[in-house]
Amino acid sequence: MDLKAITRRHFFFDAGFGIGSLALSALLNERLFAAQASPPAGKPHFAPKAKSVIFLFMAGAPSQLDLFDYKPKLEQYDGQPCPEELVKGERFAFIKGTPRLLASPHRFARHGQSGAELSNLLPHLAKVVDDVAIVKSLHTTQFNHAPGQIFMNTGHQVIGRPSLGSWLTYGLGSENADLPGFVVLLSGTSQPDGGKSCWGSGFLPTAYQGVEFRSKGDPVLFLSNPPGIGADTRRRSLDLLQDLNTAHHEQAGDPEILTRIAAYEMAYRMQSSVPELTDLNKEPAEVHELYGTEPGKASFANNCLLARRLVERGVRFVQLYHRGWDTHGASNNEDIVNKLAWLCRETDRASAALVTDLKRRGLLDSTLVVWGGEFGRTPMNEARSGSKFLGRDHHPRAFTMWLAGGGIKGGVTVGKTDEVGYNIVEDPVSVHDLHATLLHLMGLDHTRLTYRFQGREFRLTDVEGQVVRKLLA
Repeated sequence: MDLKAITRRHFFFDAGFGIGSLALSALLNERLFAAQASPPAGKPHFAPKAKSVIFLFMAGAPSQLDLFDYKPKLEQYDGQPCPEELVKGERFAFIKGTPRLLASPHRFARHGQSGAELSNLLPHLAKVVDDVAIVKSLHTTQFNHAPGQIFMNTGHQVIGRPSLGSWLTYGLGSENADLPGFVVLLSGTSQPDGGKSCWGSGFLPTAYQGVEFRSKGDPVLFLSNPPGIGADTRRRSLDLLQDLNTAHHEQAGDPEILTRIAAYEMAYRMQSSVPELTDLNKEPAEVHELYGTEPGKASFANNCLLARRLVERGVRFVQLYHRGWDTHGASNNEDIVNKLAWLCRETDRASAALVTDLKRRGLLDSTLVVWGGEFGRTPMNEARSGSKFLGRDHHPRAFTMWLAGGGIKGGVTVGKTDEVGYNIVEDPVSVHDLHATLLHLMGLDHTRLTYRFQGREFRLTDVEGQVVRKLLA
């Protein structure tokens, strides 16, 4: 056997992550093991608080100052030049010259027993705020969308690293042999700026990359049989391909051949499992009223309901991307008055409904829900090209995310920014800290979840990351 046939990647695939050839034989001959779920890829390092994650990713960067981080000082100094000590030597994405401070045009009030301050744009989140932990002190190294989204999802700003969902499915596997362990759902105006690298597997085997489910037509591309091809013909074709690929793997030792076999078999099983899963018509009217869903329509609300159905069936990581949060203020279609309000109407009801629905079904304790984007927004008005519409530039120094369920302490607020929301003054939380905390809640030590590539051990958190203990229940 040549050298590439005994690499670590090849070993893990051939060994079935510790159970020898039985796992591979079960995969290759589902007819013998049809009733059994495939065993997980690995085991937690310690007892997990959560079994699955739903990450509601608001691509484009929501304005924390208009949703979560109320600043009375901005009202006092609205329209005045930003203090020079804040912006001296600062590098902005679009702001030129000395910008002026900008108060939020939206009203804030306290909600729940926790007294968390929320914008009037989030009336539904206000109803579940005591189940939610709000982190006001996130910071990142990136201030442009594509690298910011890639960094938030992979822990590195350059494409090529595995995404969070890939690391989790690599470390823990899936609990459902008939569905992918990592599913991606898209809504909004376009694809995320970071593209498919946001849910790619990087240098991990491609079996761990996210699988995109679609809102129209086949939920998964090429899932249906071609015209004139029946189930029996499809099965015989796959058996033949399986034999050819297995022979090729024995000769070449390339672990990606096993990924190819697994993909064919998963697709065959998904022909039965996915249509039932994605048929939202089976949900009662009360559930559609809760989420604001309309079966057959592409929407964030439909994706939230589908996410709940996915974790019910054992999918490990579900990531929803809703694009359009880039509110620079160049027009009324990208400002913090009209566009931000519209985006919240699209997402607030369904986000809160997801927390409510998971809780009443007994799933919130085992499902970690995360909401947020790639960075924040400046306390200053961008006023690009003299625009009179209100908008904010990219701001990596401080932004807000919220989390619920899965071992999170509900009703707490972690972190604090200065009086105008420019810098963090209490409990800073980096992207690596966030990732370390999410892995911890899933029972994984972020320093031990590693993969050897190009001569060294890689991990999601690189050489950084601390678990945010204040978030833990």
